[in-house]
Amino acid sequence: MSVPPRAVQLNEANAFLKEHPEVLYVDLLIADMNGVVRGKRIERTSLHKVYEKGINLPASLFALDINGSTVESTGLGLDIGDADRICYPIPGSLSNEPWQKRPTAQLLMTMHELEGEPFFADPREVLRQVVSKFDELGLTICAAFELEFYLIDQENVNGRPQPPRSPISGKRPISTQVYLIDDLDEYVDCLQDILEGAKEQGIPADAIVKESAPAQFEVNLHHVADPLKACDYAVLLKRLIKNIAYDHEMDTTFMAKPYPGQAGNGLHVHISVLDKDGKNIFASEDPEQNAALRHAIGGVLETLPASMAFLCPNVNSYRRFGAQFYVPNSPSWGLDNRTVALRVPTGSSDAVRLEHRVAGADANPYLLMAAVLAGVHHGLTNKVEPGAPVEGNSYEQNEQSLPNNLRDALRELDDSEIMAKYIDPKYIDIFVACKESELEEFEHSISDLEYNWYLHTV
Repeated sequence: MSVPPRAVQLNEANAFLKEHPEVLYVDLLIADMNGVVRGKRIERTSLHKVYEKGINLPASLFALDINGSTVESTGLGLDIGDADRICYPIPGSLSNEPWQKRPTAQLLMTMHELEGEPFFADPREVLRQVVSKFDELGLTICAAFELEFYLIDQENVNGRPQPPRSPISGKRPISTQVYLIDDLDEYVDCLQDILEGAKEQGIPADAIVKESAPAQFEVNLHHVADPLKACDYAVLLKRLIKNIAYDHEMDTTFMAKPYPGQAGNGLHVHISVLDKDGKNIFASEDPEQNAALRHAIGGVLETLPASMAFLCPNVNSYRRFGAQFYVPNSPSWGLDNRTVALRVPTGSSDAVRLEHRVAGADANPYLLMAAVLAGVHHGLTNKVEPGAPVEGNSYEQNEQSLPNNLRDALRELDDSEIMAKYIDPKYIDIFVACKESELEEFEHSISDLEYNWYLHTV
């Protein structure tokens, strides 16, 4: 599918600029492999040109490591002359940035080849390719994310984060207090501004809850019948949270495990599948007897080891796992059971769905969704049975069997024949090359703990 001369109709830009004459600048945003938002800032007078002709950005944007350096082994850097591709707007993503002092808008972009075809290494395109397989079956994915994060102080202690002082009490939180309303009150101005900012940007965030660590919170996004848009919302929500918190003289972190001994940050995703009449094919009074649900679960569980590198893409990601923190470490499923990898909420027969509970908040939402949906499609089309659901504590019944470190996870992904059917092997090569480069740098570093243990001892 080639892109027409105008990527989308200009009336979207015209209507927005007319409604917001105060806007001076527009940030053009695109999420890289790590989910880090990059792009350009333009003046409002250039917005029409962007809608008409797009903007150029180098293909190497999708070969950046976590520090923003090009990983040359991907072949997207010097090997192709660090050549540009063209980026077009994503319709419906133009909105204000409520935290800016100078009125500024933002617009999500996606990368294409110069001839118009989608660029294979854009994570959004990776997801689109998987979604197209459901389109062929006449099925629509309905999805929503739950995003966990920590508010942290803008000043670290010896390079390590600390909880921020409460704007109300002036104290730093030290206790867990999951779901405690009083802790929401301690940071009410910041949290309320996040919800109001989300509403202004059209991000369907409908609740914030206190999570199970000091100054840790979770934002729930409402489900949408478009997995690409669900991921767009997750990317924009992270950016919104970071900037709103900074306006309140706090920082945030979506690092999977920022504090030893405390819960990590997860990114749970809820998925249901709609038929051509808009009916949820997982809906059932007795979910165990729903063949489509069972097969979807079976496919996700079978592909879970090969998906881990996308779900947990960083060295730190694997520090999050542990029974006491409700992070599943084996391919398991159950009904209303939070100790398993795939939970099936059953509060309403019409709302039966999959809750995927493995990924960390450091995952790229597009790649996470692509991996999960690859498993769903594999299960549905091959009628994969998942085995019996777990009742009770899964950690006591199932030994850890998922990869527990990045190197093993990358090997599982690289060797997976099933994942290669859904995700372009060229993209898997690029992803693995980038992550292996980061891993090599990490393994060559020497930690403070090593000096404390060995410098004067051995």
